[in-house]
Amino acid sequence: MSSNSSDAVLIATLAAISTQINRYMTIIIFLFGTIGNFLNCLALSQRTLRSNPCALLFLASSIASLITLISGVGVRFLSGWSADLTETIDFLCQIRFFVLSTSRTIAFWLITLAMVDRWLSSSIDVHRRQMSTLKNAQRGIVFIIILSSLAHAHYFYCFEANRQSTSQKCYGKTVLCRFVYDLEFALVTVLIPSFLMIIFGLLTVFNVHQSAMRRVRPIVTIQVMQRGVVNRKSPRIKKIEHQLRVMLCVQTTFVILFSLPQAIFSLYTLIGQGGTKSPVTNIISVLLLNLFVQFTYITNGMPFYVYTLSGGTVFRKALFDGLRDVFRKMTCRCSSPA
Repeated sequence: MSSNSSDAVLIATLAAISTQINRYMTIIIFLFGTIGNFLNCLALSQRTLRSNPCALLFLASSIASLITLISGVGVRFLSGWSADLTETIDFLCQIRFFVLSTSRTIAFWLITLAMVDRWLSSSIDVHRRQMSTLKNAQRGIVFIIILSSLAHAHYFYCFEANRQSTSQKCYGKTVLCRFVYDLEFALVTVLIPSFLMIIFGLLTVFNVHQSAMRRVRPIVTIQVMQRGVVNRKSPRIKKIEHQLRVMLCVQTTFVILFSLPQAIFSLYTLIGQGGTKSPVTNIISVLLLNLFVQFTYITNGMPFYVYTLSGGTVFRKALFDGLRDVFRKMTCRCSSPA
């Protein structure tokens, strides 16, 4: 009797902690993440950055992260107050998970593509450097959006609301559906892009080191005026390239650290899916899932703060220019006669 009573108290305590996480931690992530991604879009769309393919990928990733926060964190906040309609209406459940999973996958893969772009732009091979273009970045964005949407299209069949025997009320309706969802998230959304980020990150470091060690003869330009233009632009472009590279490396580190726990937990869930679990084990699984999901959402909400701290003067200047333009437009609109 005492054992059952202590288990009941533990279950109630863990359930209360899980509810508090959904209520209050989601508010912090949602507010800071939404504001940060809006400011990201403002800064990265400025003239000094928008012509750079890596900055364009950052901008597209920020938009995808913003959609992820709205469809993911916003809904989880409602569930903490028992006001989540996706838990009771099948269509909303399916739409929510499709938009959430697609946008989250797009955000991760765009960062991976940005790392590939940095590897290309830092290469000593001129043909590889020529592949780092705005047009190729745009093609990559479209390609990733299409593939991610197709990869998650089966959610409209697999997901349903009012699930009672699973960790989430809006979840896969069959064992196969839940298996595919967990495996897809662990591999396609997190582990594969994380592995590629590490590989191309190391290759980029190697390229930078190789470029530093390699002596390049200066190109003698006949026209003095043209030579002055090249010398004037080259340091600015190199500074932007360097600071974008630093921003990407810092963001990649945090993305991997905060997203791996949920991916590992998903794989663990897949391995132990067939066994019978006690109520205490189930509530611990729910608590860990809620906590690790919040960690994953942090990766979508933190880029602005990472860019601000690691982006140097380039990103901060673009942000201040964007804020000044918005303030000027608002001032002009308010002062204009009715």
